[in-house]
Amino acid sequence: MPVVRSIALFVLAALLEIGGAWLVWQGVRGGGDSGQGRGWAWIGGGILALGAYGFVATLQPDANFGRILAAYGGVFVAGSLAWGMVLDGYRPDRYDVVGAIVCLAGVAVIMYAPRGR
Repeated sequence: MPVVRSIALFVLAALLEIGGAWLVWQGVRGGGDSGQGRGWAWIGGGILALGAYGFVATLQPDANFGRILAAYGGVFVAGSLAWGMVLDGYRPDRYDVVGAIVCLAGVAVIMYAPRGR
């Protein structure tokens, strides 16, 4: 169960960080070509989500900050592409997909390889 919990925490962290960054982006730049941002409420929501991400990362069972953040980087890559697909209509090409798979394989090695504990 620790691996399932860890994966769930990575997913939650990705939603908070990517979502928070997206909200700030929308607040400053907006969703269209006009360059008009959606305002401070969006920016504030983004800042709150980014702060919550920082707390969620501390809930990982592994106590090594560097390991957690390195592994999360791979989750962030794949999650960002997925976010863009769902909310912005982005269509990744095969290199995006292969890169995301490589990143997630790296996450698995970093986080879940047996270390003889």
